[in-house]
Amino acid sequence: MKNPKYPTRRRRIMTVLISLAVIFVIIQFIRPSIDKETVPSTFNGPPEVAAVLKRACYDCHSNDVNLRWYDKIQPVYWLVSNHIREGREGLNFSAWSKMAAGDQKGKLWESFNQIMAGAMPLKSYEAVHPETKLSNEDIAILKNYVTSLAVKHVADSTLINDLNKQSAAIGQAHAMPASLPTAANGVAFIPDYKNWQEISSTERFDNGTMRVILGNSIAIDAVKHHQTNPWPNGTTFAKVAWDQVEDANGIVKTGAFKQIEFMIKDDKKYASTKGWGWARFKTLKLSPYGKNLTFTTECINCHRPQAAADFVFTTAIK
Repeated sequence: MKNPKYPTRRRRIMTVLISLAVIFVIIQFIRPSIDKETVPSTFNGPPEVAAVLKRACYDCHSNDVNLRWYDKIQPVYWLVSNHIREGREGLNFSAWSKMAAGDQKGKLWESFNQIMAGAMPLKSYEAVHPETKLSNEDIAILKNYVTSLAVKHVADSTLINDLNKQSAAIGQAHAMPASLPTAANGVAFIPDYKNWQEISSTERFDNGTMRVILGNSIAIDAVKHHQTNPWPNGTTFAKVAWDQVEDANGIVKTGAFKQIEFMIKDDKKYASTKGWGWARFKTLKLSPYGKNLTFTTECINCHRPQAAADFVFTTAIK
């Protein structure tokens, strides 16, 4: 005996399938714009380095976009266009010649560190674009080039003079101003960072600085209890940077103070900036970096590849 409900169930399934097919067709016409132009490479590095960058990075980090046929099908197109938009915000090789030499080195250093951390190329992009995967040989080519750009500060008299001037200034009696320096987003300088515990240290060989990352008690407690992804609200990091000075005997030490950066976790207060309050204060004057709120975009773009790690690069020293 036939089941009288079977035709009804079949009609419902067909209706759902037809509806999905119609939606699939409709969304093909809802397409965000992707500016594409063939731009002569302005990267001025060795040809073998340029070849690696073009193959692995240019799709999202230049105006010379190579969309495969499957990239043009929705909803993949939405994902790819978002990768491209965010990638260009962080680094656009088509505008390479417009960047200052120091900024170019800084971006290469930043990019290589993201590659070594496994954050770049994005795994979701690499999965459907296997040609962007970097081989050990590719990484060696990039490493050799980036390392060659390292700033050498052996017995640099200018750096020593800068350190001596700062030491003299610090030696003069001066108190913290009644009103603390405050960044454009409202994050104020935190004098108490000097009492925090060290979490890690880094070296910026592209600009010859060395840095120590300190954490407040909430950050340290999170490290101890392995609760770092996400970091709990109230977590605050301070990254302190100095010139890196090396004397004639090869002994490396800190030189003049350069800047201090803060990251403050509050996923509600700073929801618009990925859950973190960002700030940077430069030189002994503690001058806030950035004239308006747009400076946070620079911070986010730098940390964006670490989104899966709550936007934090720092790995605690064991």
